[in-house]
Amino acid sequence: MQKGRGRTSRIRRRKHLRSSESRGVNESYKSEFIELKKWLKNRKFEDRNLTPARFPGTGRGLMSRTPLREGQMIISLPESCLLTTETVIRSYLGVYITKWKPRPSPLLALCTFLVSERHAGDRSLWKPYLQILPKTYTCPVCLEPEVVNLLPKALKAKTEEQRAHVQKLFTSSRDFFSSLQPLFAEPIDSIFSYSALLWAWCTVNTRAVYLRPRKQECLSAEPDTCALAPYLDLLNHSPHVQVNAAFNEKTRCYEIRTASGCRKHEEVFICYGPHDNQRLLLEYGFVSPCNPHACVYVSRDTLVKYLPSTDKQMNKKISILKDHGFIENLTFGWDGPSWRLLTALKLLCLEAEKFTCWKKVLLGEVISDANEKTSLDVAQKICHHLLEESSAMLQRVSHMKDEKVSLVSQLALVETLWREELKVLQASAETLASLHITYLASPERLGSPPVVGVT
Repeated sequence: MQKGRGRTSRIRRRKHLRSSESRGVNESYKSEFIELKKWLKNRKFEDRNLTPARFPGTGRGLMSRTPLREGQMIISLPESCLLTTETVIRSYLGVYITKWKPRPSPLLALCTFLVSERHAGDRSLWKPYLQILPKTYTCPVCLEPEVVNLLPKALKAKTEEQRAHVQKLFTSSRDFFSSLQPLFAEPIDSIFSYSALLWAWCTVNTRAVYLRPRKQECLSAEPDTCALAPYLDLLNHSPHVQVNAAFNEKTRCYEIRTASGCRKHEEVFICYGPHDNQRLLLEYGFVSPCNPHACVYVSRDTLVKYLPSTDKQMNKKISILKDHGFIENLTFGWDGPSWRLLTALKLLCLEAEKFTCWKKVLLGEVISDANEKTSLDVAQKICHHLLEESSAMLQRVSHMKDEKVSLVSQLALVETLWREELKVLQASAETLASLHITYLASPERLGSPPVVGVT
């Protein structure tokens, strides 16, 4: 037999193909990473486990140089490498921050330092870190307004709140920025612009690690818990991994241990938290495909859309749900409608003569077969409505991609979000169909939370 034609060779080629599809391209040879490595070494950090690489799907990240064992330390970054408010106060900005009243917030201190150091360019002591930071971000707060209008309503509202927060921070800080003019030859407004502050704010918001609260007398009372961690912040998110990450007070290092093994030349992930895709997009600027925490939110308007308008007790029911925290975070997930959503619907579907049983509903008790069936029917209608809405939004995004070429990358991100939500709703629709069959066969099985999905 000719060499390479046998069964063993075919299996070997298939394994190689699968591994090459997920394997990253080593980027440690690039000048920016060589500079960063030297800079980190001067601050007493050398990494023998990981190396910078570019991966299909996730982009730039860190790749394992050797197999990693469960529980192994993957990074131990010394305190000298962290960028904190202490770093800022010890710098040339410290004297200006110390004398400014009202006292600047910890967030403003970090943002001011980032803008100032980026402006310094080659003169910045933090240049090796700054030059590997993203030039732009894909968080909704950075997207064009016409793209933001295509987001789900709840996410759009949170985006507008975030944008208003950053705008307020910028407006309220302009006098403080003006006080820094002696440090710069250029007009201060050309350095500390809104776009520059937005970039710095996104840098902190998307990349900071958590530290135990510290107190700086010259800063406001807002929690001072953020630190930027060069190199460590190249680690990408996966909802499927678990890590232990914290600052070790004894070693004075920020340490990450993996709770699962990793093969050589694979991407090493950390988990930013059990976040759904809307939260990931809002806070970090990306969507995680097949996210086990993905869900679709049901607004108050949609919640009552398929309920009888003649129900005289509807306002009272809504008030009860609001008072007991059942009007928010009502969702469809991979396992179907959440227990919270079905519980809210059961209360809203209570017949007039059963209305006094509303407390039992909130405790998860079955009130009547009719109530169970009605609430399940309404859940199916809501799910179908959201399916149609998601499909329509995907069509709108697709049309806009053809018309607005300059916005294609932003629109592709929104398209991914809607596509993932559509998948969740399709899974929920299947679950609801099977629950309907289960109800017909055994109505009492719908009474407990585990049957209908996550809480």
